[in-house]
Amino acid sequence: MTLLDVYNKSKNNQRLTINDALLLAHEADFLTLAQLANERSKKINGNCVAYLIDCNINYTNICINDCTFCAFSRHQGDLDAWTLSFEDLDRKIDHALSLGAKRVLLQGGLHPEQTLQDYVTLIEHIKNNHAIHIHAFSPPEIHFIAKQTNVSVKEVIEQLINAGLQSIPGGGAEILVDDVREQLSEKKINSETWLAVMGQAHEQGLKTTATMMFGHIEGWEERVMHLEKLRDLQDRTEGFSSFIPWTFQMSHTPLKNKTLLKNKIKLATANEYLRLIAISRLFLDNIKHIQASLLTQGDKIAQLALNFGADDLGSIMIEENVVAAAGCNGILSHSPEELVHLIHTSGHKAYERDTYYNEVTT
Repeated sequence: MTLLDVYNKSKNNQRLTINDALLLAHEADFLTLAQLANERSKKINGNCVAYLIDCNINYTNICINDCTFCAFSRHQGDLDAWTLSFEDLDRKIDHALSLGAKRVLLQGGLHPEQTLQDYVTLIEHIKNNHAIHIHAFSPPEIHFIAKQTNVSVKEVIEQLINAGLQSIPGGGAEILVDDVREQLSEKKINSETWLAVMGQAHEQGLKTTATMMFGHIEGWEERVMHLEKLRDLQDRTEGFSSFIPWTFQMSHTPLKNKTLLKNKIKLATANEYLRLIAISRLFLDNIKHIQASLLTQGDKIAQLALNFGADDLGSIMIEENVVAAAGCNGILSHSPEELVHLIHTSGHKAYERDTYYNEVTT
C-alpha cells in the first residue's frame, strides 16, 4: 500500500487500517492530510462547528491511584486534600447556570471511603436541585464504585441512571495500550476494563465520549492502536458521541521527577497534535464528532484544528482543575462570543450544542 493508495482510500471513504494510519502519521504531506480530513468532516457534519457551555466540577481530589501524570490528586489526610460539600457544589452549579450552562461534568478522585450510595446521593442531589444535564463519572470511577461496594458495573450504572445520570465522560483512557498504562499508572484499570465499562454504559442507553491523552511515553503505533479499540467498540455499540484528544501537560506532575520515565517522554508538538486530529477524523469513520482542545492547545492551534477535521471547539470552560494543576498554558475561560468568533474566523458556522449535539442556539 502506497501513500497515494491511502489518500485515495480516504477520498473514497474506505475504512483505513492501522498500517494506513501509520503511513499517514509518518509520511503524509501535512496540508494534504488537512485537506482530506477537512473534506471528510464537511461530508459528515457540514460546514458547522459546535461549542458547549458547561462546568467541569471535581467533587474530590482524594485518590488512591497515584498516576504519575496527575498533579491534581492528593491522599486522604493530606493538608490540601478536600471533598466538596453540597453547598459548594450548589454554588458552582448555580454560577454555571447563570452563565448559560446546559451541563455539569462531574469527575473526581477514587476516594477510599465513598461507596455507591454516596455517589447515588450526589447525583440525586443535583437532579433534585438543578435543571441541568448530568454528565458524570469516568470508567475508572465507575469500576472503583463497583469494587468498593462489591456489586457489578452493570448494577452501578443502573443505580446511577435511576438517580439521574444522563451520560458518561471518557476520562481515564489515556492510551488504551496496557504496557503504556502500566508504566504511567500501575493501579489504574487496564484498557479492557475501560472499554468494558463503556460498553456496559452503551448497552444501558447512555452516550459517552471517548478520549486520548498523548505525548508522553507512547508513539504513533500505540496512538493508532488506541483509535482502533475505540472504533471496534463503536462498531458494536454506537455509543460514543465524540472523540476528544489532548496533549499531556508535564509541569508539576510526579512524572517530571521520575527519571527513567521522564527520559522516554517526547511532548507532542502542535504539528503532531494537528496530525492526530486529522488522522482521527479519517480513521474513526463511525464516530461523528472530533473535538479540538482549547485548554491544552490555546486559541490558535485549536482554531487550526477546525480545518484539520475537528468540528467541535468544546466548552467555554467555566471551571477546570485537573489539567490546570499540571501547568497547562492554555486559556481556561472563554465567553460564548469568543468561541463563536474563533469558529467564524476559521471559515465555519457556529452553533451552541447540548450533550447530544442538538443545536441550542445559533
